[in-house]
Amino acid sequence: MQFGSVPTVDVDALSAEAFLLDVREDDEWQAGHAEGALHIPMSEFVARYGELTEKAPEGDKIYVLCRVGGRSAQVAQYLIQQGVDAVNVAGGMQAWEAAGRPVSDGKGGAGTVI
Repeated sequence: MQFGSVPTVDVDALSAEAFLLDVREDDEWQAGHAEGALHIPMSEFVARYGELTEKAPEGDKIYVLCRVGGRSAQVAQYLIQQGVDAVNVAGGMQAWEAAGRPVSDGKGGAGTVI
């Protein structure tokens, strides 16, 4: 599946080991996120790119999430231009939550997608 020219996958295609990059803003992240995802807001992404290269498993795909898929498509496109194997997650965190995947508030409780 493609989002423009960006490779895109559905949430159902993600394994439990998939490396997730959440590019939503801080308030969205704090309300609810996928456990274990790396959070770098799109607005800070270029400045904080080194955090991704430090934490992402070398050679693995990076699955990029936002709320519905627009911002994550832009970040995935940027990563692809940098030579990174990046894929946009269709429907973002809304699809994640709708698929019954766990959403965490980061404090041990259930989160919500805003």
